[in-house]
Amino acid sequence: MPRPRQSGRHRRPEPVAAPEGAPALVLAVPGAPSPASRALAEETVSIARSELPGLEVAVGHLDGDESEYASVAGVLARTAARRTERYEIALAAGREVAAPEGPAAVVVPLLAGPDKALMERIAAAVADSGTQAELTDVLGPHPLLAEAVHVRLSEAGLARADRARLFTVATAADGIILATVGGEEAVQAAGITGMLLAARLAVPVMAAALDQEGSVASVADQLRSSGSAQLALAPYLIGPELPEGLLEAGMKDAGCSTAEALGAYPAIGKLVLSQYTTLLGITPRQQGLPTH
Repeated sequence: MPRPRQSGRHRRPEPVAAPEGAPALVLAVPGAPSPASRALAEETVSIARSELPGLEVAVGHLDGDESEYASVAGVLARTAARRTERYEIALAAGREVAAPEGPAAVVVPLLAGPDKALMERIAAAVADSGTQAELTDVLGPHPLLAEAVHVRLSEAGLARADRARLFTVATAADGIILATVGGEEAVQAAGITGMLLAARLAVPVMAAALDQEGSVASVADQLRSSGSAQLALAPYLIGPELPEGLLEAGMKDAGCSTAEALGAYPAIGKLVLSQYTTLLGITPRQQGLPTH
């Protein structure tokens, strides 16, 4: 049976629809396309679309091509062409419509933290598209990402699922290595999320760079020397930006178990939408949507 419509102050606000003529949201996915990265991206944008009805979304891969998976530049070019086509069709139908203004798309990188090399490549792809498009910042740091890391650790049996419960997991780690890629800037940004994660788990958390030789091993040594006996590696990464074999090498350097990458955790889709709406000044009213 359908639920009765709520009324009064406890009624959930109706979703705010995307404004007419709003730019498309283009998710820029790092790395080479694959069925796994495509599925992850599609699930992420479906969450964004459900939070803002009427939103036009598309997925572009940084290393995509035009044979099967579209590149970021290709997606932007087609998005701009569709916008112009819709305007011309409206004029031909005799409708009074304003000419398109502002960006045709807002590009949101599918990155939890900063990565200068990848961001430069995404910016170059936007420029190569020859379209009006705006590029947002990466998704973190953000408390929702600390929550996502916590969940992945608990799924791997490396942390308590609920910090409010007074029990422990036999395999729970007493020291966490928050693993990222992107060099020192990425480590510093991950450290902010690491502080939030440490508060959730009540164990020390230190950030390390998987792509910097010796970084993971050094952090593991520091944690062990400070009293942590059972470590865990927690990727502060969504997945497609992680080069193959790097996480396994980090596990070997640290000598500990690892959780899965963040993947299509629901908060990722909400943070993607938050970057889009913040840039455009749109304020969705849904519960649970993060604001900056």
